[in-house]
Amino acid sequence: MSRTNRGRAGESAKKQQKMPVGSNPAQVQLVTVTENETGQRIDNYLFKHCKGVPKSHIYRILRSGEVRVNKGRVDQTYRLKTGDTVRIPPVRVAEREEKHIPQARFETLFEDDHLLIINKPAGIAVHGGSGVAFGVIEQLRVSRPELRFLELVHRLDRETSGVLVIAKKRSALKNMHEQMRGGSIDKRYQTLVKGNWANPRQHVRLPLFKYLTPDGERRVRVQDDGIQAHTIFNVIEKYDGFTLLEAELKTGRTHQIRVHLAASGHVIAGDDKYGDFELNRQLQKADGDARALKRMFLHAYRLTFIHPHTGEEITVTAPLPPECAGYLSSLNAKNG
Repeated sequence: MSRTNRGRAGESAKKQQKMPVGSNPAQVQLVTVTENETGQRIDNYLFKHCKGVPKSHIYRILRSGEVRVNKGRVDQTYRLKTGDTVRIPPVRVAEREEKHIPQARFETLFEDDHLLIINKPAGIAVHGGSGVAFGVIEQLRVSRPELRFLELVHRLDRETSGVLVIAKKRSALKNMHEQMRGGSIDKRYQTLVKGNWANPRQHVRLPLFKYLTPDGERRVRVQDDGIQAHTIFNVIEKYDGFTLLEAELKTGRTHQIRVHLAASGHVIAGDDKYGDFELNRQLQKADGDARALKRMFLHAYRLTFIHPHTGEEITVTAPLPPECAGYLSSLNAKNG
């Protein structure tokens, strides 16, 4: 080897040694698309497959033709099909510190090859983000590594408990989303509100507008130029100073039940965003026969849908959590 070549080889070795610590070896990957990945756009597929790679870089390798599907160039809108072979060029991803995610311990209400339905406790987010390290879906993926596909069909507020549906196949996810858009999924909640709700059955149609507080917190208010939202409220039982309602969702907007009730003059007991904050402080303390209530009283207790594979109508129910059922019992004792 000549001195020139030896010098170049030495410089190359030095460059390799200077490669950032934590970088992964870059290799061309040939990946076969599975049934659960069918229908995904290629850009979204790459975002998941190349976690940590900037989106701008993903789009650059798509535009340059470095990403190939079945040996041909595709643009970012291409939707994958089962059996497609995707060529992913070398990309280096900086290794990030692994977060400790505990295994899930959620009550299973229904499970088959297509769906997993759990009873989500209050106080747990459905997914990580916005200051939340992990949520239900991340915990389920850790505890069920044998399931290659797990995606949320819908969401529940962190403070809300009850029926939560997770898809185990992409085809099931797509079908359930179609049912949701078509309004054929029946979602029912139980909620305890302040005051005496007058009508046995009442429709509330108020447009909702999403905004951010100065602290960056997501909130919703009734506003004329908001998105139309429709909830039906049915009286279940009345107590001294409270009413237990069934909320029937006809649309699925963010914080819909909470804001519709607050705008109707009947805030949810324990709601720390739209509720009566003085009342909430009182509820957190036991008073005579009345137990303490240290959570928002909103529970997704029933969900009816058409099974995405069998076509059968399925109804799944989740009983009231002990803290909610116990508070109602104490109200009954107090009234008695």
